Amino acid sequence: MAEETIDIPTVAMGVIINAGDGRVCIDKAMDSLAELDLDAAEKYLRQADEKILAAHRAQTEMIQREAAGEKVEFSILFVHAQDTLMTIAAELHMAKKMLPVVRTLAERAK
Repeated sequence: MAEETIDIPTVAMGVIINAGDGRVCIDKAMDSLAELDLDAAEKYLRQADEKILAAHRAQTEMIQREAAGEKVEFSILFVHAQDTLMTIAAELHMAKKMLPVVRTLAERAK
């Protein structure tokens, strides 16, 4: 059976697009937090989680294939995709940390 070739630019763009869509959800979540709409914030953070997970799965598949001995060519686009994913994953982590802080402050303000 012939080895399936990896279309690195397509995988990289999938990572970038999913991570970018996750960032849009994070921005909406932060806007919702600012308005004290905690239910909406939670919904947007769940959506962001799904997008980041999809991006992470694509990245992980590439890494696992290379670790298994498959030749994977260096791609600056893939490096950019990984950087984008890592940055937005950190943003998601911080947004998730903000939710209980805002919830506590909102409850104390009542």
